[in-house]
Amino acid sequence: MELKIRKNGEIYIIDVNGEMDLYNSYKLKELVMKMLQKNVKNFIINLAQVDYIDSSGIGALIFICSTIKKMNLKLAISNVHGSVKKVIELTKLMKYFPLAATVEEALATLNS
Repeated sequence: MELKIRKNGEIYIIDVNGEMDLYNSYKLKELVMKMLQKNVKNFIINLAQVDYIDSSGIGALIFICSTIKKMNLKLAISNVHGSVKKVIELTKLMKYFPLAATVEEALATLNS
């Protein structure tokens, strides 16, 4: 799994590339925690290049989502598709996660 950060105004977009599983989902949690320490307030997690997620990946997303909600900051998860979308649907988390179809939609939501 590769993580790339880009910025759009005050919003940081984390592009996730590869599988989110037991062996690497902690990297995303660590990155978000470091960004929170640097007072980043707006996040988009872009899953366009993620084709596989397991329970550890889901756990990482739940941890990130709940941490950001507790701090009253903004988060959107974009481009959920394929088997990743099926796993999120099966775990009944579609309504829990702040999902957006595209990065552009997520930017519009966070900027409003």
